Amino acid sequence: MRYHFSGVAGAGMNPLASLVRARGHDVQGSDRSFDQGKNREIAARLQGLGIQLAPHDGAAVTRAIDRFVYSAAVEADTPEMRAARALGLHCVSRPQLLAEVVNAGGPGIAVSGTSGKSTILGMVAWLLREGGVPATVLGGAALVGEGTGGCFIAGPAEGPVVAEACESDGTLAGYRPAIGLVHNVSRDHAELPALRPQFAAFAENCGRLLVNGACPEAAALGRRFKASTYGVSPGVDTRLWVTSVGPRRATGVLRVEGRSIVIDIPQPGLHNLENAAAAALIGLELGVDPFKIEALLARFPGVARRFEVVGTTASGIRVVDDYAHNGEKIRAAVTTAQASAPRVVVVFQPHGFGPARFLRPDLKDLLPRLLRPQDRFCYAEVFYAGGTAAKDISSHLLAGDLPERMHCGYARDHDAVRQWVLSEAHAGDTVLIMGARDPDLSRLAGKVFESLSVWASSTRSKAQSRL
Repeated sequence: MRYHFSGVAGAGMNPLASLVRARGHDVQGSDRSFDQGKNREIAARLQGLGIQLAPHDGAAVTRAIDRFVYSAAVEADTPEMRAARALGLHCVSRPQLLAEVVNAGGPGIAVSGTSGKSTILGMVAWLLREGGVPATVLGGAALVGEGTGGCFIAGPAEGPVVAEACESDGTLAGYRPAIGLVHNVSRDHAELPALRPQFAAFAENCGRLLVNGACPEAAALGRRFKASTYGVSPGVDTRLWVTSVGPRRATGVLRVEGRSIVIDIPQPGLHNLENAAAAALIGLELGVDPFKIEALLARFPGVARRFEVVGTTASGIRVVDDYAHNGEKIRAAVTTAQASAPRVVVVFQPHGFGPARFLRPDLKDLLPRLLRPQDRFCYAEVFYAGGTAAKDISSHLLAGDLPERMHCGYARDHDAVRQWVLSEAHAGDTVLIMGARDPDLSRLAGKVFESLSVWASSTRSKAQSRL
């Protein structure tokens, strides 16, 4: 068959396109970020797999296409979407196709939750690949050092499939996995009253259900659908005992059916211990030896842009790149940074005008309570990926929501972010760059680190000359 992927650069789209190609189909795709000269690494990787790339203008959408796969980020009135409808093509959304792959897995395992999915998937991918278990894994973020884009491992067509099941587009009900996991449920993309029925439908469709008992919403689902529970809460079926959450590593012990699995991971934070516990349970389900789980998690490289340390300057300023983009993710990233630094310099870029509007009340309430008096915070201007959007909110407005005592910064572009960080960072600080979707954010974090390194070197040279 011939597939066309509209929005193929997306973190959920490019792994699916790669899998469809690996399974022998002809694949083509387009993305407006490619037309803008962005995401070149993803484009080169897709072309290396034999996937044909075309401009995102509708010209490549022809009757030769058997299945037209579209991303939720692609608006309904784009030239490609209009062409697909006009030709009467078989149109399939990304989550519909992903659900097909998961549901056909032997077994299919779907990881859901409003936070932590990509890290859990990355840990599972690491355990399965390094543990020698053939399986297909589809996640939203690559492992550190393995490029940009999503996480993709191509396993046998009849073998296990492990994938992220995302609630953002309201499609959780389409998954019917042999094993489903609900890691947490919090206000993200939609209000809780809208999220609860979706997660309940997902839970009902799972052959077996695992839930994190430490999350009240997930625990309520677990009681309703007789799930197996895990986590730090007393009374769960698989208890996670926390030894340390940082500052550089997180350690704990997972008690599984009478035996202990030591979890010692290079990523700090309680949330990462919880992620590792979930990944370990999936690894056990798929036959990874417990001793291998211990050894492999101890050298897990991390997931791209999930508290990824870009570098530390000679003056001890650490720069961290993070994908955090909702209240719970921001809380986790900031508290983890605060645990290992006397002062944190934070930059957050909202990932769209709709998300900025949705997050505004959360951020107005959260940030004054979360940040310490010595910490500093700056809003970068809202990321705009193109297409139709009501530009009725800005980061300048968001900055105005915060108390004057916080001295909230505002940066109109990425160079202004770099200048603001240079004006605020002190020796020993952690600089935390947060935001989603923008392919240039990692590059920004790298430029911030380079500028801070030059600044630190220049300051040291001046001090030595005075001596």
